[in-house]
Amino acid sequence: MISLNIEKCLGFTSKEAIKAWEPKVKAAQEALENGTCLGNDFLGWLHLPSSITKEELNDIKATAQVLRDNCEVVVVAGIGGSYLGARAVIEALSNSFTWLQDKKTAPVIVYAGHNISEDYLYELTEFLKDKKFGVINISKSGTTTETALAFRLLKKQCEDQRGKEMAQKVIVAITDASKGAARITADKEGYKSFIIPDIVGGRFSVLTPVGLLPIAVAGFDIDKFVAGAVEMEKTCGLSTPFEENPAAMYAATRNELYKDGKKIEILVNFNPKLHYVNEWWKQLYGESEGKDNKGIFPAAVDFSTDLHSMGQWIQEGERTIFETVISVDQVDHKLEVPSDKDNLDGLNYLAGKRIDEVNKMAELGTQLAHVDGGVPNLRIVIPSLSESTIGGLLYFFEIACGISGILLGVNPFNQPGVEAYKANMFALLNKPGYEEASKAIQAKL
Repeated sequence: MISLNIEKCLGFTSKEAIKAWEPKVKAAQEALENGTCLGNDFLGWLHLPSSITKEELNDIKATAQVLRDNCEVVVVAGIGGSYLGARAVIEALSNSFTWLQDKKTAPVIVYAGHNISEDYLYELTEFLKDKKFGVINISKSGTTTETALAFRLLKKQCEDQRGKEMAQKVIVAITDASKGAARITADKEGYKSFIIPDIVGGRFSVLTPVGLLPIAVAGFDIDKFVAGAVEMEKTCGLSTPFEENPAAMYAATRNELYKDGKKIEILVNFNPKLHYVNEWWKQLYGESEGKDNKGIFPAAVDFSTDLHSMGQWIQEGERTIFETVISVDQVDHKLEVPSDKDNLDGLNYLAGKRIDEVNKMAELGTQLAHVDGGVPNLRIVIPSLSESTIGGLLYFFEIACGISGILLGVNPFNQPGVEAYKANMFALLNKPGYEEASKAIQAKL
């Protein structure tokens, strides 16, 4: 389903050097399986695909149908892993212009709770004023500032516009099983709710209701999405030989390159639908590996667009980078370059060729140029953009991330650094309980 090609890294390292990682990779895989690694209380994602039951999927699909039947717009309120996975899948599978069309087969999905921009929230509430809208509120605690603030606004607006009874029907909570403000609110208001498992961290949660419900509301087949992840779970399992296991090889190759001074990994796509897969991947690897003053810096570009901006730096900048290219083998539609009798743009040499052929040659030409310019390239090929292939791709990145973080010697499943800005923000806003911190930070300022 998904193939990994590392041939264009071998001018910078060797098969033997990558093969030498096999014992360490095997030990990392066993640590994940046996729960002996750092962060072993957050391993619920590891066999999540194969543990999802038909009853759970049916419950999610039934709730999605209620939202689809009663909403023109559904707002997904969440931040980080609470929304990026769903958005990555929805954007990858959606028609790029459906939301602009009058006739829609599914509610428009929009996002909130991932920033604190007053203009964004004002414009969102204005957009929703004449809409039948619902909300999927995703928060384990219910007190994450960005999401809680957005949900407070959206809850009031939904109740004011649609009435308390309908709001109760079209607001869904995805939260902790028993504690936290979002759980208390869901129980008090009688919202349909789903549980974020304690043993699954946010950035690994796309195969829980956190990702599955918004994906189903958007009209995509979550059975196929999960099936693709199940297939990848088997492919990347402990019993698969090292050189046949794409996650093992990816983790080993990137760590070998890091050891040799390649400190930045750039995830590349040549299909704009994959932009939010890039964004999801950046969080997954950045939050998992960036600890103890270690870790590959995850960056991302959309080609060929960014070849006209970042392309210059990638081609000739500091040689501390490598690229991982996601290549989509088959596109969904067919469009050929027309002939033009005047040929003023000089493109008649392309007449009759499919646009995708031009794009594929841009991809190959870029890869060759960057390798010649000193940039190792890995290539991940997926057959097409479908529920099953995207499900497989995301699980592949998750299991490879777990292995890679263990190889690096960090806890891949915590994020202590995320709390630093919050403490300062709360002190600056004079949040109750932060009085001493507020005095200290004011003195510093």
